[in-house]
Amino acid sequence: MSHSQETPNHPKSIDIQPDEKNILGTAPIGKLLFSLAVPAITAQVVNMLYNIVDRIYIGHIPEIGTAALTGVGITFPIITLISAFSSLVAMGGAPRASIAMGEGNKKRAEQILGNCFTTLLAFSLILTVVFLIFQEPILWAFGASGNTIGYATDYMRIYVCGTVFVQIALGMNMFITSQGFAKTSMLTVIIGAALNIALDPLFIFVFNMGVQGAATATVLSQAVSAIWVLLFLLGKRTTLKIKAKCMVIQWKILLPVLALGVSPFIMQSTESLLSVVLNTSLLRYGGDTAVGAYTVIASIMQVINLPLQGLTQGAQPITSFNYGARDMARVRKSIRLLLTCTLSYSFLFWLLIMLIPQIFVGIFTSDPQLMDTAVWAVRIFLFGVFAFGAQTGFQQSFLALGQAKASLLLALLRKIILLIPLIYILPLFFSDKLFGVFVAEPIADILAASTTTVSFLLWARKNLRDKKAQNP
Repeated sequence: MSHSQETPNHPKSIDIQPDEKNILGTAPIGKLLFSLAVPAITAQVVNMLYNIVDRIYIGHIPEIGTAALTGVGITFPIITLISAFSSLVAMGGAPRASIAMGEGNKKRAEQILGNCFTTLLAFSLILTVVFLIFQEPILWAFGASGNTIGYATDYMRIYVCGTVFVQIALGMNMFITSQGFAKTSMLTVIIGAALNIALDPLFIFVFNMGVQGAATATVLSQAVSAIWVLLFLLGKRTTLKIKAKCMVIQWKILLPVLALGVSPFIMQSTESLLSVVLNTSLLRYGGDTAVGAYTVIASIMQVINLPLQGLTQGAQPITSFNYGARDMARVRKSIRLLLTCTLSYSFLFWLLIMLIPQIFVGIFTSDPQLMDTAVWAVRIFLFGVFAFGAQTGFQQSFLALGQAKASLLLALLRKIILLIPLIYILPLFFSDKLFGVFVAEPIADILAASTTTVSFLLWARKNLRDKKAQNP
């Protein structure tokens, strides 16, 4: 994470203190991790609510809740793909803008911001047109059935019209974070999520709009978040402003941005591919009920994964700064503390899911048949959840230490190299084909976490020895 210089006229508006570099190198690791992780975890938890509140309300719509929830679940790969394009631009542009600011080149930083804004608008237009025209055949290919296609298209038709708001809210918010306005960027998420939570029951139940009401509430909430982001980046508090003259695409500016952003784009877009593979396999072997069960399980996985990501985001600047300063003792200590937190968190959730899965499932559905299938399936699918702490902690530590290729390869190992082939292969060896699909996840999780752990420990043994005596 890069942080901008303090804005002289508005010192109180900067959430990161100007002496943070000294603090990162000297303050107690535990206190640092707590102070940096809490805002990140808060943002992730709120973002989680943003993503799952629709499903909670939809799953409890009288009579049609189960089919509607399953239909909305079919749209996840499209929603994930839309978000992936915002990451392609934001995760590539925001760090490069921060680097330019650190070099004192504000003009170049604003050119990066302007080019990224234009690119997000272009992506919004293209994605909206493509999904509006081809949404029905895409949803059929993604695992819809005759019972669920209507709900899927009802939700998708409205959601896709808000693509531009998603791109701006997610993509441009990263440029607020990169300037050091951590609390402001957190508010972007909180405002949208709170509004969505309030509007969902109004549109779904009071206005009796059902699935379309959920989509409408989501789009309106994203629009408000997008307006909030634009007002900030056009206002007085921001260091970098969106300027018309900087919005003209310059390939020498944009291409390095896209090159840096391709790694997170691949990680998110492969998640979309994975959802398609699971939905189609589950529909084949277990019908709509199995697809609905996966919709519930995917929501529970978000509850587990997003706070883990918040923890790693909090640890990243501590690990990165001290690695750059060659203080390997603090690097090792920060990684050990991160792993203690992530492993404890993932083990706790594993224990809860094994003991009381019905509590988690009941949040999303009250349908007895779906409850039975999901409670049985969640124990199998998330049996490897205890390994998430090691997988996430070590993979993100690779990223914090500048080893982006290793981090990407290990992410692809779990999803592309292991999980997707296992989803197709394992049902061939079980009489219960549905069990074969669900059990692919824990096998891939445990194998990937083991490989990631061994890879990191071997790399750390060679590269994280004390190097203070060496030239930086």
